[in-house]
Amino acid sequence: MNVLIVEDEKALAQEVEIFLTNYSYKCEVCYNGKSASEKIAVNLYDFILIDLGLPDYEGLDLLREAKKTNIEAACIILTARAEVNDRITGLDLGADDYLAKPFSLLELHSRMQAITRRKFGLKHHLVELNDFSINLTDRTISYQNNIINTITKKEFDLIAYLILHKNRTLTRMQLSEHIWGSIVNNDYDSNYIDAHIKNIRKKLNVYGQPDWLETVRGLGYKIKINA
Repeated sequence: MNVLIVEDEKALAQEVEIFLTNYSYKCEVCYNGKSASEKIAVNLYDFILIDLGLPDYEGLDLLREAKKTNIEAACIILTARAEVNDRITGLDLGADDYLAKPFSLLELHSRMQAITRRKFGLKHHLVELNDFSINLTDRTISYQNNIINTITKKEFDLIAYLILHKNRTLTRMQLSEHIWGSIVNNDYDSNYIDAHIKNIRKKLNVYGQPDWLETVRGLGYKIKINA
């Protein structure tokens, strides 16, 4: 998932970037409102973390811009301001959550996960698919309670993103853009995404049939989850 971190405290911004990158988020950092405004206008993000106390920009104005141009993005306010009115205004403008500084990075991650579950209609972080269990928090895949250790970080990212969009077909370009941070050419001479799916199936087939991981011919892939 793509994250824009807007924070003028460079040490904090870099700390958040490193932390989230370890959880496979694709992070960009802006240290001022002007550069953030430019990025928000042309790029799409899954999360935008906005410091209200920017030196050159009103954080609430940046939030307004984000909600217009990045409609699907979840916005979290990061603030050292004590005024309740600022927080209320931010939530009224469409912010999904806020964290008062100083905050725990683990709490930030937990709140981002909670927002993601709500957004994609997942009630729990544990998804059961036949005898397979996918833990979106611990980032593990198990078969009959035995963890499968052969799944790589990127392979898990791919499965997790398909789970978030359960029962929806995602194209190779969509998967590449949101997981690898780049777009594959739409000529399909490269089996870039296909190779990863093949490897995932091969590893899971050792344990059981992952019938829930479906190929939609000519379009892409989806994970079928019964309601």
